[in-house]
Amino acid sequence: MFSISNRGIIPFLFIFFYCFSSSYSQIKVKFTGKDSLTVTADLYKVNESSPYIVLFHQANSSRGEYIDIAKKLTNLGYNCLAVDLRSGDEINYVINETARKAKQKNYPTGYLDAEKDMHAAIDYAFHKNEQEVILFGSSYSASLSLKIANETSKVKAVVAFSPGEYFMPEIIIKDKLTDFNKPAFIAVTKRESQYIEELTYHIPEDYKTVFTPKNGAGTHGARALWESNSTSEEYWLALLMFFSKMNNN
Repeated sequence: MFSISNRGIIPFLFIFFYCFSSSYSQIKVKFTGKDSLTVTADLYKVNESSPYIVLFHQANSSRGEYIDIAKKLTNLGYNCLAVDLRSGDEINYVINETARKAKQKNYPTGYLDAEKDMHAAIDYAFHKNEQEVILFGSSYSASLSLKIANETSKVKAVVAFSPGEYFMPEIIIKDKLTDFNKPAFIAVTKRESQYIEELTYHIPEDYKTVFTPKNGAGTHGARALWESNSTSEEYWLALLMFFSKMNNN
């Protein structure tokens, strides 16, 4: 983890982030959820003692959504766990192995069914070194990350890209965020910004950081951080400042 005063934070973050590369190992891991489905993930390991960021993809996607993002996040000193959720498919030529296994064994594969895999991933990362984890969600998994963070002491903070009310009428995410008391970074497109205030109504301003790009429409989900997105540097800068603030508090 790094620490720096607010003075000069912007140039420091860009130099640190783009000019240096951390040393990490990458391996595929598997673990089992409470309903016995095998969950596949990519583990980006910096060292044994660093806390974990647990990364969850959007719909029709896989852990491949985070190939480049996870590598960059290791520069901040975090281990990363990019997880295949059972509600997904393939991206960046990475097949979602959890979703494939779920279909083979006739497990339900809806958005809400993926919450079981998320809990299994949190337990897996937490028990690596008994430190609170940071959840990083994309689209439907961003909403579930906020919900889960408010329900378990194993989560320290949340990064949510394009959360929304994707589960109505079964679940209303806004109602699940009452008494939310953890740092939350919420990134949305300009179009999505119209409803984000209502969705996060119960998250106190002291805990909430909402970001919308200024120089473009933005991109849905964690893909906003991909280099192919014209506003990716805006998203990255806002995210890095959030991490810096959180680590200095």
